[in-house]
Amino acid sequence: MLRDIAFILVRGEVGVLVGPSGCGKTTMLRLIAGIDRDFDGRIISPVPGKLAMVFQEPRLLPWRNVEDNVRLVAPDADTATLAMLLDVLELTPHRAHYPGELSLGLARRVALARAFAVDPDILLLDEPFVSLDDALAARLRTELVELVTRSPVTTLLVTHDVEEAIALADRLFLLSSSPARVIAELPVGHPRTAQTAEDRAALRADVTARLRQARG
Repeated sequence: MLRDIAFILVRGEVGVLVGPSGCGKTTMLRLIAGIDRDFDGRIISPVPGKLAMVFQEPRLLPWRNVEDNVRLVAPDADTATLAMLLDVLELTPHRAHYPGELSLGLARRVALARAFAVDPDILLLDEPFVSLDDALAARLRTELVELVTRSPVTTLLVTHDVEEAIALADRLFLLSSSPARVIAELPVGHPRTAQTAEDRAALRADVTARLRQARG
């Protein structure tokens, strides 16, 4: 459930919604994507604009291989672009493999490749690295940062993982428990690649304290 939600993303910015499980983060993405339409309020998106969404589950077609799953949504993608996506996401050796032959981490990489292949204006990511071990999730976050740096796209990601949020965001939006509302909006303050350990620790402490206070 959501209440009194209001925020703006600048073109090319990576915004991250951080909040407790069940507060309505996924619902918000579904509203922005137009999957759910039963709400009171207004959502303004770039017009015209292409939107891509990465769900918690990869949602790949099991009878199509990796390359065909990506080309399905972007049949006109040029060979160089597709090759770059597969290379950045470490999928080149797996392009002829089928989803049943992939680990969860590889399947999530295919879902990211599929989203970027359409050259979206808006990218929505619903906890795309959930249930992965810490080392693998960190690698995928690095690959996502490389992709949004190569091809800037207005991005909104939801997570309950504070460390993940800090690693990816240009700006953080902290949400309360349900009914969710924005309790704070925090600029990261440094380019992601220039964050020091001290920067991350200070921001982590601030975010954690604000979320704890919101839960009462």
